[in-house]
Amino acid sequence: MKFLTIILLSFASLSIAACGSSKTDRSLSGGGIGAGVGAAGAAVTGGSVVTGAAVGAAVGAATGALTDEDDIDLDD
Repeated sequence: MKFLTIILLSFASLSIAACGSSKTDRSLSGGGIGAGVGAAGAAVTGGSVVTGAAVGAAVGAATGALTDEDDIDLDD
């Protein structure tokens, strides 16, 4: 259950993981956001904060790298 919560919180960060104009920018911002969300989720659920941060960073970085800047437009 804890792992599922971490994953769900990581996916919640995906809505802003595509910030940036290059794949590198989106990957870095997604990784940072994912790490924060994963660590927070793990802390709240009593899980390992390091594991939560690692999973969140991986999910966020992958999402940022796999999205195009037009996929999520926060400028509107």
